[in-house]
Amino acid sequence: MGVVNVTPDSFSDGGQWLGKDDAVQHALLMQDAGADIIDIGGESTRPGAQSVPLQQELDRVIPVIKKLVSQLSIPVSIDTSKAEVMRQAVAAGAGMINDVNALREVGAVEAVADLAVPVCLMHMLGDPRVMQHNPVYDDVAGEVRDFLLVRAQTCLDSGVSAQNIVLDPGFGFGKTLQQNIELFHALPDLVATGYPCLVGMSRKTMIGQLTGRENPDRLLGSVVAAVLATRMGVAIVRVHDVQETFDAFKVANTLWRA
Repeated sequence: MGVVNVTPDSFSDGGQWLGKDDAVQHALLMQDAGADIIDIGGESTRPGAQSVPLQQELDRVIPVIKKLVSQLSIPVSIDTSKAEVMRQAVAAGAGMINDVNALREVGAVEAVADLAVPVCLMHMLGDPRVMQHNPVYDDVAGEVRDFLLVRAQTCLDSGVSAQNIVLDPGFGFGKTLQQNIELFHALPDLVATGYPCLVGMSRKTMIGQLTGRENPDRLLGSVVAAVLATRMGVAIVRVHDVQETFDAFKVANTLWRA
């Protein structure tokens, strides 16, 4: 999953793809580099980020989606927590919903049930404004897994098909470095739930803490994390650097003998 943030303030690529044509060109290059899905976001969810009004988010993402779906041969995902953005994005051609809030906003579950497209449910402790203010867990892996399974059951009870549900443990969303490490070690337990799993660690603070690197020098650490995640059964990795990650997958899949 290639990331295209149509925002001025995303932690890694904020401001780079604000123009519709720039965003579309970047997505096309990601497709050529090996992406299977393009994830379009119009509201930053970095630590400390402020919420974006509905119309502003729509103005950022809908024109990009409309132009992309006529040129891409792979699906477009909309990264949003707002039910109305979900509905308008799918009407514009998006084929997947990626929600960091796990459909907890008013009307979000109902929107996904009506739209009948795949949805990724992510765990986040708190909200982006405060999520990194001393996050505390008794058992981070167990609590994240239980939360996601409860959200998945809520979806099922609302008419969402089980085959349309993807789970994301939410690395960096209300977790310390040690909690992220424990969560990563427990990925096989999340995979064992039977739902496909998505992870996003690309260029995140945890990679910087492990390597001592600032952006944009977290590429190598991000690629290693993505390859290791797939070795543990993760189905989708959300990345900024598609070509480098795709090349790493080709080498690992050829040389790795489990």
